[in-house]
This record gives sequence, C-alpha cells and structure tokens, in this order.
Amino acid sequence: MGRLQATDTSRQGDLFADTAANDDVVSLSPVEPSSRRHRATTSPAFPSHEEMASNLEETGRYRVLRQLVPRPVVPLPSPWPAGLKLGVVLDTETTGLDHATHEVIELGMVTFTFDDGGIRDVVGVFSALREPSQPITPEITRITGITDEMVRGQSIDLDAVERFVESADLMVAHNARFDRPFCEKLARGFDVKPWACSVSEVDWTSLGFEGTKLGYLVGQIGLFHNGHRAVDDCHALLEVLAAPPCIEGAAAPFTQLLAAAGRDCLRVHAIGSPFHTKDVLKARGYRWSDGSDGRPKCWWRDVDETAFDEEETFLADEVYGGHSEAIVQRLAATERFKA
Repeated sequence: MGRLQATDTSRQGDLFADTAANDDVVSLSPVEPSSRRHRATTSPAFPSHEEMASNLEETGRYRVLRQLVPRPVVPLPSPWPAGLKLGVVLDTETTGLDHATHEVIELGMVTFTFDDGGIRDVVGVFSALREPSQPITPEITRITGITDEMVRGQSIDLDAVERFVESADLMVAHNARFDRPFCEKLARGFDVKPWACSVSEVDWTSLGFEGTKLGYLVGQIGLFHNGHRAVDDCHALLEVLAAPPCIEGAAAPFTQLLAAAGRDCLRVHAIGSPFHTKDVLKARGYRWSDGSDGRPKCWWRDVDETAFDEEETFLADEVYGGHSEAIVQRLAATERFKA
C-alpha cells in the first residue's frame, strides 16, 4: 500500500462506510473456522488498498505516495523496429567524491528502449557490489546503506559491464559529472558513449519542480522508493524521466534530455579573469582548473549552445569590463561530463 503522508482519524468512518454496512460479512462468531474468517476479510465489500488511497485523495486533504514498482524486464524486440534505440540509466555508490582517490562499491544499470515518442520498455538490469581496498567509512554507510560485510569478497565482472553497455546509444545519469569519471575509471566502454545528465540537462523548474534531488523528484510524481541503492535509483530515475509534464505546454523530462544530448555544449574558459572576479565566477557555476590535466589554468564552465549569448554577455559585463576574452571549446555528448 502506498505510504500516507498524513493521518486523519475523523475520516475513518467514511473510508470504511461500505464495510460497516455489511454486518453479515464482518461480524464473526469466535468459534468460526479461520478459513471463513479469511474469506470474510477479503470479501469484495471490503475496500482495496487502492480504493482506500483514492478515497483519501478525493478529500483534497491528503496526498498518497505509492511504492515504485520497477518495470518488468522484457526481451529485446525482434525484428528491431526502425527508430528504436537503447539507453542505459546508471548509478554508482562510491567510497567518496573524488574519482582519483575513491572507489566504486556498487554499480547499478537499467537498459531501456526509447524512440522519439519517449521511453518504452526495460530490457536489462545489472547490479553488483564491489569490495574496496579500504574500509567503508561510517558516513558512506549512512548515506548508501552499504557496509563492509555486504561487500566482503564481492567484485564487479568488468567484462559483463562492457558487454552490457556495448550496444547503448545513450548513457543517462543523475549527475553525470560525478558518475562518468568513476565509470570510466572502473571499466572500458564508457568513454566512447554519449552521455546525458538528468540534473543539468532537464529544466525541472519549467516542469513545476523546485529541486533536482532524485528523492524529491520521485515524491513529486507520487511515488517512493528505496533510495541510495544504485539499481533502485536507476529504476526511480527512469520513472521520473518517463512521467508526463504536469504543466501544459512543457516538454516532458525525457524529451528535454534527448534534445540536450543532441546539441553540442560549449566549454567556456575564462582565460585571464581578474582575481577579484573569482567569487562572481564561482557563484555562476564556474570551476577552477589548475592546468595539471592539460586544460588551461583558469575558471571554466559548460553551457548549452543555446545559452552562449547570455554567458558571453555575463563575462563582458561582470568579468572583463565590457568585452569577452573567453576561449570556447565545443563538446559533443560523447565528450562532456568527463573528469
């Protein structure tokens, strides 16, 4: 049964009114056999869980969250329909935030079919734990629910991972800038795929949301799930992306994501920006590169190509004093969100 966000005992009589009216169904003798008692409590006169939830919602005073049930895995279609593609939603749980020093302890992936009309079927699921070289900290266990005992002796079959993503036309992650570097460090095949980020490449505000955290998005579409376990988060993200827009005229989440993945993004390097503008740049979303990885030593940011004019105006007015000295690099979906 869906989880109820509030309780109102004054509505109990209305909720079970039909049941109370059928005394011959629910009034039982203490000596009646258990089989008859079971038949009585499962009588059609007793409201189903969904009916009870609907009754609460119809009052306008409650909102019911229903448990997210993952889509069933179905076989790949044969013959393959024209226009159908494969996407992979993935999530990693790690020992920390830095891909250079921390490790993946869980990888979850869900393969789904899609076309111009949206998300279709789930056709594959991958889930595996991995024992790291160092003990898992209490803070990571608190966040992920993963303990040293759970991962002891566990490993991820990297050949199986490579086979799983080999045919994918698009990789999707909720914060791809975090997941992609960890995945590329873990196994082959991720580095050549186009990536899409459901945090930065979906305009959740235009869809009536006020945040981007996955748990919040799931709740806003009327569901709840076992958060912070990799494959569960994958199933949850798939449903969030597939949800129809609640605002008339807005493009659905997955439609927005596909459109963004089909466009180039522009990496803007604020070369030679004055030191006193660092806080302005940081507040705008720019990140610092120290030049050790071959990039220019400067503040940089990725922007959608449709937003470049606005970014150039910002740099001219707020950073360079009337003109722009930024260096711009064009990146396709196969190149962005890398470390």
